[in-house]
Amino acid sequence: MTYDYIIVGSGIAGLYASLHIPENRKVLIISKDRVWDCNSFYAQGGISVAKDRDDIESHIQDTLEAGAFQGDREAISILVQDGMEVIRDLIDRGIQFDTDSNGHLLWTKEGAHSTNRILHIGGDGTGRYIHSFLLSQNRHKILDEAVVTDILVDGTYSYGVSVWRGGKVENIYSRNLILASGGVGNLFKYSTNAPSISGEIHGIAVEKRLPLRDMEMLQFHPTTTILNDGRSFLISEAVRGEGAYIIDEDGERFLFQYDPRGELASRDIVSRAIFHHSKKSYLSISHFEKEWFINRFPTIANTLIQEGYQLTSEPIPISPAFHYTIGGIETDINGLVKGYKNLYGVGEIASTGVHGANRLASNSLLEALVFSKRAVEHSLNRGISLNTKQFPTIQKAIYKDSDEVARNELQNLMWRYVSIERNGEGLQTALSRVREMMVKDIGRVLKLQLLASAEIISSALKNRKSVGVHFRSDVE
Repeated sequence: MTYDYIIVGSGIAGLYASLHIPENRKVLIISKDRVWDCNSFYAQGGISVAKDRDDIESHIQDTLEAGAFQGDREAISILVQDGMEVIRDLIDRGIQFDTDSNGHLLWTKEGAHSTNRILHIGGDGTGRYIHSFLLSQNRHKILDEAVVTDILVDGTYSYGVSVWRGGKVENIYSRNLILASGGVGNLFKYSTNAPSISGEIHGIAVEKRLPLRDMEMLQFHPTTTILNDGRSFLISEAVRGEGAYIIDEDGERFLFQYDPRGELASRDIVSRAIFHHSKKSYLSISHFEKEWFINRFPTIANTLIQEGYQLTSEPIPISPAFHYTIGGIETDINGLVKGYKNLYGVGEIASTGVHGANRLASNSLLEALVFSKRAVEHSLNRGISLNTKQFPTIQKAIYKDSDEVARNELQNLMWRYVSIERNGEGLQTALSRVREMMVKDIGRVLKLQLLASAEIISSALKNRKSVGVHFRSDVE
């Protein structure tokens, strides 16, 4: 059977795309793990949107400035203007954003925004609530615990994907392919991403020579804390937006040494400040009332309580961790992959140009919604008629026993040499080792992760200019 659409990824980008495909079309959504194991489900922060027409230009300017003026203004304008429409669409469908005591939308502020324009659901559960809502609205088939091992392309067309599930690989064909598989977070030792987000589709893109752009642009979130089980737990930027302080072990709010905005500077600046500061860093929430904090940030509060912290009297130790993939597969303003006629990329997998060299807080969910809707509308308007083409099914070992040791080494390499601060010598060391690992007897998934890592490192080596999240200590 040939599907009209295959969507790779079951996060907000993939589900919102599926919501706009007519029910009479044959659609398959492929999820690498369980459907809720995605970055959307983990998103504590809110969703940014211009409050009214007067706020449009300000939102555009904030996005440009946060991205070190490297972003594409046309794409950003689409993000902001279409963003108002998709939020109205969600509300019309039944999403209930947080409101104030008078029933009006509750607008909050986050780093590098010039005004309050962030909407939340359930305090710090915005991504989880939107994802669950979209999942409840889905009427299309979902294939879960299925690993995409290849993209079937020929010329300027995509024909489907190869998928490993239940111990074997099979080809699944489609007239349109929408990639919504997320970023590369778990290539790094410390990451806020869902466990399944590891960059395999980026690796396939390298193999297939799909256009990749800005792969060195990776965002690290400044305020995560290490849980007892070793995971990096995100403490939302919204906490600082409400007035939390970052202090060192002497109680000094040291961020003002690096930027006059202090805690509300952009993420790249705050992360580097914590990285460079000679003393341990903490998040102080002592000036919040305990009950208020629990009500405003229930997920964060409950996790911290379970970890043994005394809210709100005890400062929380923090450090940066990988958070978001800014670069990715290059697409146009309709999500269409450059050089292809029926292959789309939406959400974190895509490089639309809206984030420039650093993503503005809470723009990610908005981007996922705006460009997934545009991608489906574009595909429906084009109405591609595609002749069936069969591809050989290649049965390769997906995992091998030695892969886990190699994957741990890869994560350590990426964290040590390719994270917040980079230099040519370290990048070359990492690239050489990744290439050595690539020729060993390894499983298909690790091979794709290594290909993605090599592309990131190579891009970081080529870009000798420090800009935004890409900071080279060996160049001016």
